This record gives sequence, C-alpha cells and structure tokens, in this order.
Amino acid sequence: MTDPRSTGADAGLREEVARVRWFHSIPLRRDLTTPGLEPDTSRKLRWAGLPERLDGKSVIDVGSWDGFFAFEAERRGAARVLATDHHAWNAPEYGDAGFKLARRALESRVEQMDVDVLDHSPSVVGEFDVVLFLGVLYHMRHPLLALERMRSITRELLVLETHVEMLPSRRPLAAFYPGRELEGDESNWWGPNIPAVAALLRAAGFSRVEVVWPRPGPAAFARRLYALGRGVAGGRPVFPNALTRRATFHARP
Repeated sequence: MTDPRSTGADAGLREEVARVRWFHSIPLRRDLTTPGLEPDTSRKLRWAGLPERLDGKSVIDVGSWDGFFAFEAERRGAARVLATDHHAWNAPEYGDAGFKLARRALESRVEQMDVDVLDHSPSVVGEFDVVLFLGVLYHMRHPLLALERMRSITRELLVLETHVEMLPSRRPLAAFYPGRELEGDESNWWGPNIPAVAALLRAAGFSRVEVVWPRPGPAAFARRLYALGRGVAGGRPVFPNALTRRATFHARP
C-alpha cells in the first residue's frame, strides 16, 4: 500500500521541478528527471571520460549550473565536491534554483560557491584533486587566463570539455565570434581546434595533455566528417568551410 505522505511529497517535488527552468536533465527519482533544455545530459558522460570511481578525491565542478556533473562526482564516491558558477546562477532567466532543488531532492552534500571563473584561485576556492571544466572554455573572453586559473587549483587532473572547430587543420587555430555566430548565443567567444586547446593547456602549465574524445583520433575522425559535409554546431551551420564538434581533454600538472 502506498504511503499517502510519500505520494504527497512526490507530487510536491514534481510541482517544484515544473516551476524551474532547467538546463541539465538530472534524474532525481527513478521516474522523475528534470526537463532540461539539454534533453539528455547523461550522454556527455561518455565524452568526459570521468574516472569510474572518485573515492577519497576532492572535486570542483566549475560552471556547474544545475549541478549534473557535481552530483555525478558525488555519486562516484568523491569525498568532497564543490560546485561553482556565477554566470548562470546570476542570469535572470536561470539562477541557482535548479541546483538547490536538485541538491535537496538528492539529499546531496555538494557544496555551493558563487564565484566567477577568473576569480578561482587556491586562496578563494582551494585546490582539488579533480577539476571539471565542462562547456565553459568557449564562453571565456580570455581563455588562456581561464586555463591558468584552472591550473592553479588542479592537483591531479583537469577534465575539459569544449566546443571545437576547424578540426582538419593541424595548426593551432581558433575562430572568434564577435556576435551570435555560434548557436545564436552572444556569450560564445571562441571556437578553437584540437591542437589549439592542447597548446593552450600546455601554455597554462599542464605538462601532460590527452585528447579523450573524439575517438579514434581527432584528425582521422575530422576528415571523415568533413567529407560528409557536416560542418555544424548544435545542428546549425557556423562557417561553410569549418567542421565543428565537441572535444574532451584530460590535462595533468
């Protein structure tokens, strides 16, 4: 027999979820997932290459938004997880209501700190074994400075996922978006290619950089997609002679 108190609590949670404008799709219950603008956030897990277990590790999720990856790090056993954001949590159309509701619904111990990307430093947030920097780099007006900030707080591993472009080129190159060229979003500034991201990471002080996505090798994969004419980002053409995609890097001090 169903406990009526449980049924009422579940109905209340569904009502709260419906009032929030979500970006991430976060499973809160077996039969309740937040209706994110990103319909299947979990698919990014195969791109990110997160360690299957994070037992005993400290993790920071920079640009956390609704907190999907922060909660996932906790689920994988991290001893401490800090979620940081500023842009999304202070945007009138979003805010941090989703993060706070998901944390409460999941009975999570993930910590929250409102801090701009360029204000991250050991004195402000501390140092972490694993730093998640997912979907943030191309929003940075000063990408190298942002990566230097990430290097300053990384003890073991930076996981960086970003929009990339011009994949067939082996030279470090980056497209600049002065307006809404990428997905109609004026907060998108840069479309680096894979060699450019790797070079930026090394310039920021990381000694070991690995491309973990796409597989089976960025150059071969890029040439195949380029031949198919799929020069799009988020389903929208960007530049007719450019190939766009997402890429993930693991960088270590």
